Amino acid sequence: MPVPPADELPPFDPGDPLGLDDLLDAEERAIRDTVRSWAADRVLPEIAGWYERGELPGIRELARELGSLGALGMSLTGYGCAGASAVQYGLACLELEAADSGIRSLVSVQGSLAMYAIHRYGSEEQKERWLPGMAAGTTIGCFGLTEPDHGSDPAGMRTYARRDGTDWVLTGRKMWITNGSVAGVAVVWARTEGDGGPGSGRVRGFLVPAGTPGFSAPEIRHKWSLRASVTSELVLDEVRLPADAVLPGVTGLRGPLSCLSHARYGIVWGSMGAARASFEAALGYARTREQFGRPIGGFQLTQAKLADMALELHKGILLAHHLGRRMDAGRLRAEQISFGKLNNVREAIGICRTARTILGANGISLEYPVMRHATNLESVLTYEGTVEMHQLVLGKALTGLDAFR
Repeated sequence: MPVPPADELPPFDPGDPLGLDDLLDAEERAIRDTVRSWAADRVLPEIAGWYERGELPGIRELARELGSLGALGMSLTGYGCAGASAVQYGLACLELEAADSGIRSLVSVQGSLAMYAIHRYGSEEQKERWLPGMAAGTTIGCFGLTEPDHGSDPAGMRTYARRDGTDWVLTGRKMWITNGSVAGVAVVWARTEGDGGPGSGRVRGFLVPAGTPGFSAPEIRHKWSLRASVTSELVLDEVRLPADAVLPGVTGLRGPLSCLSHARYGIVWGSMGAARASFEAALGYARTREQFGRPIGGFQLTQAKLADMALELHKGILLAHHLGRRMDAGRLRAEQISFGKLNNVREAIGICRTARTILGANGISLEYPVMRHATNLESVLTYEGTVEMHQLVLGKALTGLDAFR
């Protein structure tokens, strides 16, 4: 089919150079625009100050507003959840992280980790007790898997649960837990008693309400990344729970790992939001900043940087769309999510770093979002699986050989 003359085509859009909006239906665009508008109104005017002070004030109010938007547990069905498609959820993640990774992390941990675990593996009573409030944002949840000495190797976790009559008693620590100190419920993964004694059995998930004796969640301070996010340690000191606190629907590491896959999918989209914000900042700056008597966007080296950034940004968004359609069709594999997480976060960091060079010294100022996004992405690069872990996941899938051990 011949290419139509240029004057018969829509004008080139620097904000959507590949015409990816054509992939979206009206409802998807409406959801994207609603979340973008909320973030512009509620987050962007304040985020630089929150980041500089290392705080997320009003997090409970923000959670309730996100619940009103339907953004919490967005792709889950029932119990007050929106029942949105994977693509709709991904678009929301992109817009939230375009504001700040900490806001998207709040939503991801709430919906894709804590709520997802309860929705998929909880009893009906557990779902009825926790999910409606979590969907509304009146109850915040957290997800306790990572430990001080065990991140990429969760099989080595030391947190354990022993039986005492009909009760469970949990002991251990979890580290780097988003939402921990403000959560009303923590989904905690622990090894149960086996033939080798405490901690030698299968991994199980437990619902630990805030305020349970022996349970505390001190906030972690002195972070240089995800500063506008609540990050905590979970301490379990002989925490006694009733028998019905355990998630009955799963035993073993496949439980928490399936939750991580769901969260990683949101990161595939979200990281492109951080990249987009940084690219747009650099593009706008290049058009107006003058050196040697002309805007720096008119110099060849700057244009080369902008072209390369645009390529990686929109390829990443296209990849996210593809994975979202596969998830909606029930055809998305964990290895494919690793493909997306590895590529998009890595490229997003590259875009942020290149954007910083275009802004020069101004690139390190909180007047612009670039350095904030770059430092946030250093955490995103690590959590939900490091670069090395996703490389090994793909290496195993490609070769059929396990290099993990």
